[in-house]
Amino acid sequence: MTWQEVIPRPPSGGRRDQRPWPDWRADVLPAVLIGAVQLAVTHFAGQHQLHRHHLDAIGYLLLAVASFSLIGRRRWPVATLAVTFIATWGYLLLDYPQGPIWLALIVALFNAMIRGYRLWAWGTLVVGYPLFLWLPSLIGREEHPPSAVGAIGVAAWLLVLGTVAEIARIRRERAVEAERMRAEEARRRASDERLRIAQELHDVLAHNISLINVQAGVALHLIDEQPEQARTALAAIKQASKEALGELRSVLSILRQVDENAPRAPAPSVARLDVLVSRASAAGLEVHTEVSGTPRTLPTGVDLAAFRIIQEALTNVTRHAGKATATIRVGYGERDLTVQVEDDGNGSGQGGTSGGGNGIPGMRERASALGGELEAGPRPGGGFRVRARLPLNDAKLEGAS
Repeated sequence: MTWQEVIPRPPSGGRRDQRPWPDWRADVLPAVLIGAVQLAVTHFAGQHQLHRHHLDAIGYLLLAVASFSLIGRRRWPVATLAVTFIATWGYLLLDYPQGPIWLALIVALFNAMIRGYRLWAWGTLVVGYPLFLWLPSLIGREEHPPSAVGAIGVAAWLLVLGTVAEIARIRRERAVEAERMRAEEARRRASDERLRIAQELHDVLAHNISLINVQAGVALHLIDEQPEQARTALAAIKQASKEALGELRSVLSILRQVDENAPRAPAPSVARLDVLVSRASAAGLEVHTEVSGTPRTLPTGVDLAAFRIIQEALTNVTRHAGKATATIRVGYGERDLTVQVEDDGNGSGQGGTSGGGNGIPGMRERASALGGELEAGPRPGGGFRVRARLPLNDAKLEGAS
C-alpha cells in the first residue's frame, strides 16, 4: 500500500487551494505564529507547574512538530491532522506542562473539516476523546481519572468544536459553489454574447452581400449589350458595399470599445423599413409594404428583432425566389407585434434549416429569445412565407435584451 492510497484525495465537494505551495502568507506565516504562541506560553506556564515533567528538548520538539506541520495543511489536510494529533498526544502522555498545546490540533481539525474530510475530522474527535481524557490516568500519568462532570464538559466542548467546524465547512462550500455559479454565469453570458454578435454580423452582412452578388450578376450580363443598365447595377454594388462596411465598422468599434459616443447612424427599426425596401428594389426585387394597427414606439429588443427578421427574409427572397414580388406586412397589436414576409417566387425554401444564426434558424432564435414564435414554409399558391409574432411583454423583454 502506497502513501497515495493511505492519504485520501479531496472529496467531490472539496477543492485544492489555487495558490502555489508553500505560500509564505497562507502556509508558513500562520504555522510560525501558532508555533511561537505554543512554545512561548507553554514555556512560561510550565514554570508554575512543578508537579509535571520539566519541559525539555523532546517537549519543545513535539510542540514544534505539531505547529510546523500546519505548513502542509492545504496540500495534505489529513496527514497534517494525523501528525498534529500524534505529536499532541505524545506530549500529553509524557506529562509535560499544560498550555495552549491544543491550538495546532484545533487548527488542523478545522482545516480538514472545511476542506471536506468530515469523516477524518469527526473520527479524530471520537478517537481523541477517550485517548486524551482517560489514557493518561490509566498509564499512571494522572493520579485521578476525570470526574463525570469534567468528562461531560469536555464532550460538550468537543461537540461545539465539531459543530462550529461543520458550519465553517458549509459556509466555505457555499462560497465555492457561489463562485462556481458566478463563473458559469459569466461563461454563459459570454457564450450568449458571442452568439448574438455572430447573428448580428450575419444579418448585417448577408443582406448587403446578397445584393452585391445579385447586382454583380446583372452587371456581368448587361455590361456588353446594355452598359447604362450595367452602370446602375455597379452603382448599387458600390452603395451596398459602402453600407456593409459602415455597419461592420460599427459592430467592430463596439467590440473594441474604442468609440464611447452615441452611434451616428439610426438604429435598425421597423419604422425604417423604407431602407430595406429601397435596397431590395435596387437589387431588382419588387417589394410592397402593408402596415395594420397603430404604429408606435416599440421596445428595443422587439424592434431590432423584427427588423432583422424582415431583413433576413428579404435576403432569402433575393437569393432563392428568382424573379419575384415580396410583400411585407407589419401588424401592431395590443400585446404583440406581427411581421410577415411572403413572395410569389419559385423558390421552395429559404436558407438552411439547421445550425444557429443563419437563415430560418437565426430568425427563429430571435423570436424565441423574446418569448415569441416564428413560422416559415411554402405558400399554398406558390412562393414562401415567413411570419413572426413577438410579444410586447416588458418582463420578458428585459430578460431577453
